[in-house]
Amino acid sequence: MLQCTFGTLPASLVVTVPMRPKCGSQLMATINDMVPSTNIPPFGLCQTINNPTVAQATSAAMGTLTPMPCVPSVSAPWSPGTSQMKVLSAPALTDGCTCMCMWGGTISVQNPGNAAIAKVK
Repeated sequence: MLQCTFGTLPASLVVTVPMRPKCGSQLMATINDMVPSTNIPPFGLCQTINNPTVAQATSAAMGTLTPMPCVPSVSAPWSPGTSQMKVLSAPALTDGCTCMCMWGGTISVQNPGNAAIAKVK
């Protein structure tokens, strides 16, 4: 489970490469699993004025913050990953990783889904 600091709901990371190794019954994620709407789904409503649609709606509402549908916009891999575990030559994604949305939100792993991966740093 993922969460954005400006989103209203958590979202589940989606690993789309079916040939990945598994940990338990789940495909292992890497720092490169950061494609918006493919790997990182929307987080409900976006609540930052940095997002142009939120700014426009807030302006139309005479300055009252008006959250709008979240559309994550991520352009860099998750950080830091782990140097102790590689998945197809890329660092594995763990619960300490974050990535930034261009609207200013920090997206973080809230629940890695597998206790074994959470312990690897």
